[in-house]
Amino acid sequence: MKQLNINTVIDVFDNQEELETADQQLMQAAIKARSNAYAPYSNFLVGCALLLENGTIIHGNNQENAAYPSGLCAERVAIFAAGANYPGVSVVKMAITAGPVEGDFEEPVPPCGACRQSIAEYESRQSSPIELLFMGTSGKVARSKSLGDLLPLIFDRNYL
Repeated sequence: MKQLNINTVIDVFDNQEELETADQQLMQAAIKARSNAYAPYSNFLVGCALLLENGTIIHGNNQENAAYPSGLCAERVAIFAAGANYPGVSVVKMAITAGPVEGDFEEPVPPCGACRQSIAEYESRQSSPIELLFMGTSGKVARSKSLGDLLPLIFDRNYL
């Protein structure tokens, strides 16, 4: 038998002010995107902002539907928009903010499993990591240098 040890490194900042200025600006773009989310069923708003290698920022927010499987998470809205509108341009960084319509949520909220798999596909496709910054509505901000830190055993084209 062989044992596999997996190490993950996530940096956690006490607040946005500890981030570099460019990262603060990207998170502010995610916060703005979050304000336009359509989440009448869950009342849980998510905003996302992607930084592309050409400097373009793509916004996304969750879009719910009465037929739950028909909705889409903010991260996938943004990354699919980037792929559709900027094919061949790498995603460098992604900022995510999430929380309830009412009240504050101070713990970082990572992407769901489906979004992790979609982000992993883009990392694999572009052969470079996507840095993730994620937070609740305020408070701590987590940073992962790659989606591989959140989903270390990704399923990718190498299995097909």
